[in-house]
Amino acid sequence: MAKTTVKKPKVEVETIGNAYVGSTFNNIIITLTNKKGDVISSCSSGQMGFKGSKKNTPFAAQRVAETVAEKGFNSGIRKVYVIVNGPGLGRESAIRSLNKFISVISITDCTPFPHNGCRTPKKRRS
Repeated sequence: MAKTTVKKPKVEVETIGNAYVGSTFNNIIITLTNKKGDVISSCSSGQMGFKGSKKNTPFAAQRVAETVAEKGFNSGIRKVYVIVNGPGLGRESAIRSLNKFISVISITDCTPFPHNGCRTPKKRRS
């Protein structure tokens, strides 16, 4: 019996979307969505071929943002709202690279920070 294949429904793409830049101490992940939240393209610095400590550099963030923005531009996105999350190094360079292909409407920083939450570890004895 022939196996039936189910075609994945195509994501509706408007001209305005969201770009989520997740920048940790170890990696950079950028996701491009439409206004509903359906993912259009996503990429990380590990997928681009960077290994180890090179994954969280401004150059890696630039390369990741360029590939995501190019895929988004080809699928019809022209303007984005950028939501940045995390304390990593490549945040600014990722936003600059996104702005080459797609115009950035606004930049929002959603990095969580503690209001005196967990107790910090005690100092090392030397």
